[in-house]
Amino acid sequence: MTNRAVFLDRDGVINKVLFRDGLPVSPRSIEEFVLNDGIREAVSEFRKHGFRIIVITNQPDIARGRVTVEALDGMTRQMRQELPIDDVFMCLHDDGDECPCRKPKPGLLLQAAQKWDIYLPESFFIGDTWKDVEAGRAAGCKTVLLDAPYNQEVAPDLRVKSLSEAVEMIKCSIHP
Repeated sequence: MTNRAVFLDRDGVINKVLFRDGLPVSPRSIEEFVLNDGIREAVSEFRKHGFRIIVITNQPDIARGRVTVEALDGMTRQMRQELPIDDVFMCLHDDGDECPCRKPKPGLLLQAAQKWDIYLPESFFIGDTWKDVEAGRAAGCKTVLLDAPYNQEVAPDLRVKSLSEAVEMIKCSIHP
C-alpha cells in the first residue's frame, strides 16, 4: 500500500480565519487561535482511512513583524496537542522573498512527500485560498477548497462547504 496524505492548510482550515479591515488574516496570538468546527472529527476520520495528516502553511506575518516566533510556536504547540497530526511544514517568508517553499509554489508539499515517502497523486490538499489550490495542483495532489466568501473565483478539483463534506468526498474517492 502506498503512503498517502491529507495536507491541510492552517488558517481557514484548521483554525478560524479572522478579518481585519475586511480582509481574511491569520491569528496573531494564542488567544486568537481557535480551531474550526469539525476539524478534530475530520482529522480523526482521515487517520482511520490510512492518511498521514500534514499541515502546510504560509506564515508571512513573522517576516512582516506582526507575529512573534513565540506566539507562532504557541499556536503550533496547541495545534499539535489538540490534533493527531504527523507533521507541520511552514514558510515564514513574505511574497517578495521568492521562496520556493511559499505557496502557491509546491516546495513544502514536495519536502513533506520526500520526508514521509508520500505518493502525491493519491493525496489531497485541503485549503481555502487559490494559493493552496495552485500548490496542491503543482505537487500533483487532488485539491479540495473549503468554500468561503473570499474564494469564489478559485477552481479546485472539489469544492466543499464543510470539513465533514470534505471527509465524505475524500472517502468516496478512495472507496468508490
